[in-house]
Amino acid sequence: MNGLRAVQSLTTLPVVTLGGDAVALVRDTVFDTSARRIASFTLSGPALLSGPLSRDLPWPAVHCLGRRAVMIRDAGALFALSSEARRDAARGRVLGAQVVTDDGDPLGTVLDVLVEGGTSGRIAAFRLAAHRHLVHASRHHRHQVYLPGGEALRITGRTLVVPARVTAYVTDDLPGFVARVDALHDRAGGGVP
Repeated sequence: MNGLRAVQSLTTLPVVTLGGDAVALVRDTVFDTSARRIASFTLSGPALLSGPLSRDLPWPAVHCLGRRAVMIRDAGALFALSSEARRDAARGRVLGAQVVTDDGDPLGTVLDVLVEGGTSGRIAAFRLAAHRHLVHASRHHRHQVYLPGGEALRITGRTLVVPARVTAYVTDDLPGFVARVDALHDRAGGGVP
C-alpha cells in the first residue's frame, strides 16, 4: 500500500507541475464512493489567501499524490467543471457524514478519510468519532476509531452506508490497523477488506 494520507492534511497542499510551477492549492477533496477513490480536488489560487478557482483537478489528471504536493504534468490538467459536475462533486463529500451499516446500525461520524498516495488515490480507511456501542470506552470520552474503506460503499445524502462485516476490523490503533489491512490486501491479491 502506498503511504497513507489524511484528507484533512491535503487542504492547502500545493498543486505543482512537473516543471516546478505552483499553479494552485488544494481546497477540498471530492470522492467517487462507488469507485472508492478520490474523484477530484477543488482548488484555490496558488497564494495562501487566494480565493477559489473556477477550475478543478480531476483525479485522472494527477501525476502523483506526494507528501508535500500534488503533482500534475502541466497547468492544462485543470478543468472547468459544469454545474452538473459540481453538484455531483458536492455529493462526493464524506467528511461529517453519518456512518451506518447495511443492517441499519449507527457506527459514528466521519472525521477524516485516509487515502493511498502515489498514483492510487484509493480510500483506505475512515477515521470515525465512534458510537459507544462500537468501542468499549468511557461514555464521557469521544472515541476515535479506524474503519476499512475498501468495502462496497454508498452515500445517500449525508449518510455513508458500509457492510456490517467491516465492524470486525474496527480499531483505535492506526499502526495495527494499517498492518492488518496490508496483510489482508496481500492475501487477497490486491483487494482491501
